[in-house]
Amino acid sequence: MNQLGTLSQVSRFTEDLSMDRIKTELRSLQSRLASVRPPQEFFNVKNVSKPQNFSDLQSRVSYNLKYYSTNYGLIIGALSVYTLLTNILLLFVIVLVFISIAGINKLDGQDLVTPFGSFKTNQLYTALLFVAVPLGFLASPISTLLWLIGASAVTVFGHASLLEKPIETVFEEESV
Repeated sequence: MNQLGTLSQVSRFTEDLSMDRIKTELRSLQSRLASVRPPQEFFNVKNVSKPQNFSDLQSRVSYNLKYYSTNYGLIIGALSVYTLLTNILLLFVIVLVFISIAGINKLDGQDLVTPFGSFKTNQLYTALLFVAVPLGFLASPISTLLWLIGASAVTVFGHASLLEKPIETVFEEESV
């Protein structure tokens, strides 16, 4: 029964890594990256102004979030990388956990034999837990995540609210 569960997990994992799925994901990513707006348009200072009222603010944010969604995603990604690079301990803990889990999974349920003794996989996972959790708390992931959310929100909503919509969309809205 246990081997059957393990086999189903392995087959599900290999299905997730099938070449067809990877190709589909890459095509999806390429089409998404093709919708990146050029920097000249995204950082056009001539189109920056204070919204007239709350309705104008809502209209700008709604339009710009759709129109520049890929650009905003890239900004949030860059802020995420910056966050991890400035919190080296958190980056170390994340890398440690991923490499450790990959290493334990490579054992395929076999014991790890070292000069100090033989260790079962559940002992290795327990040791990883006892090392990673205290280090994780020291790395302050919650405050890092809250900073990332705040910085992303200020950046994205600040840009979306200050950048005017193109004049063509204003005329389209009035004619409807």
